[in-house]
Amino acid sequence: MEIFSDEYFMKRALIEAQQAYDIGEIPVGAVIVSNNQIIARGHNLTEQLNDFTAHAEMQAYTSASNYFGNKYLDECTLYVTLEPCVMCAGAAYWTRIGRIVFGAYDLKRGFSLINNRIIHPKTSVIGGVMEAESQQLLSDFFSDKRNKKEI
Repeated sequence: MEIFSDEYFMKRALIEAQQAYDIGEIPVGAVIVSNNQIIARGHNLTEQLNDFTAHAEMQAYTSASNYFGNKYLDECTLYVTLEPCVMCAGAAYWTRIGRIVFGAYDLKRGFSLINNRIIHPKTSVIGGVMEAESQQLLSDFFSDKRNKKEI
């Protein structure tokens, strides 16, 4: 069986982020992987669902928990294109997810600005994987939003 890299799965999360972009959502995408297989996907749906908790990570946690039929994801890895916010990091704590791999750092709302202890002590975190690609998608989105307001 081929073992896929963090970059491979981050590319899949970027596909989810592009889907969010295409429907006018802030382009953040996530996938959850277990045993080298994607078991859950999600992208921001806060505008579509009129729900401020409908972040990509939250969508993916729910889907993964449904996949396993339980709430613990300790054998899984979350790949997300933007550093999780405090809400999503807090939810990650309760899932006991094994790893979090994220793309761009969120210098305004990322969990690490507040306190790294928000993440479960057994969860390992890797940031900056495909950071440039993740950041570019976000930059393009907000640039497009500003340009539309000027017209």
